[in-house]
This record gives sequence, C-alpha cells and structure tokens, in this order.
Amino acid sequence: MRSVIALLLIAGGASTATGYARYEQVTTYDGYFRKYSKRYFGVAFDWTQFKAQAVAESQLEPEAESSVGAVGLMQIMPRTFEDIRRRNPAIAGGRRSPRWSIAAGVWYDRQQFDVWQAPRPLVDRIKFMFGSYNAGRRSILRAQSVAERQGLDPNLWRSIEMSLPQITGRRSQETLTYVGRIDEIRGTWH
Repeated sequence: MRSVIALLLIAGGASTATGYARYEQVTTYDGYFRKYSKRYFGVAFDWTQFKAQAVAESQLEPEAESSVGAVGLMQIMPRTFEDIRRRNPAIAGGRRSPRWSIAAGVWYDRQQFDVWQAPRPLVDRIKFMFGSYNAGRRSILRAQSVAERQGLDPNLWRSIEMSLPQITGRRSQETLTYVGRIDEIRGTWH
C-alpha cells in the first residue's frame, strides 16, 4: 500500500484535485469504509465521506503519524482511541490497524454527527461533524456562541468559518482547511 501511495504522490501530488482523484482508484480499504459507514450511519449514507476524510488525514497511509501523536489511517490520538474502545468494545484492535482505525474513526464521527442535530442542512451537519473531529467539539460549540453573539446563524458552517478564529486563533485555519479539503477530495470523485 505504501508504494501505491508513494506513486500517487509522485505522479500528481495529493494537494491538487487531480491528485485527490487518484485516491478513488486505491480501493484497498473501501470494504472497511463501506462496512463501518453502514454500521454507524446506515445504508443510505455516502461512505466516500469517510474515505475522503482518511485521505485528508493520512493520505490512506496506515503507518502515518503526526507530530502530536495521532496515528493510522484516521489519525486518532491515543487517549481518544482508548476512550472509543472503552465506549465501544466491538472495536477490538489497535489504532494502527487499518480496520480498527477506520471503525474507530467512523464511530467517533457518528458521535460528533449526533451532537449536531439542530435544524441545519445535511451538508452543514457533516461539516460540523468533521470540524469537531479535527478541532474538538468544545471549540466548535464555543464558535457557535461567538457566531450567535455576532448575529450569525450558529447552525450554519459559514458562521463557524467566521467565528472559529476567535476561539482557536491560527489553529482555526487548520480546521477550516481540513473540512474544505474533505469536500474537495470527494468532489473529485463525483
């Protein structure tokens, strides 16, 4: 798998739309994305959302490791992974295992998705879910409060885009870029 990803990066880079389109051809983990999307979100949910998230997180590299200690396809932090396993004992393997990284990541996405049930378009709810995955739910909740005080609709992602910098400062750009990158990646596949 590592060589496939290296070839994809050399051939076009993952930072361009055409580079992202190439990940659609990497199907090694698609079965896991389908399985856990169906299990935690139902049959009608588009599983490619989670594959795009994994591309944004790790470029589908199971051995990926961030400078802050997140590892695996879904780049889950050690304490978060242990909390997920405690709350969902069906996740039996380690966070470096592609299967269990995907299972844990999609399950964790579901926990975030459930929080954002207020009336909002589905596309915004999904952005809130991914934003929470990246920045933490508390940061997004605080950004909602700021948005509301500014007279913005706190249930729309564009309001969070405007208010998150007041909460997380320069780190907000990482979250906003992350959410946008997932959209961009999926857009190259549809």
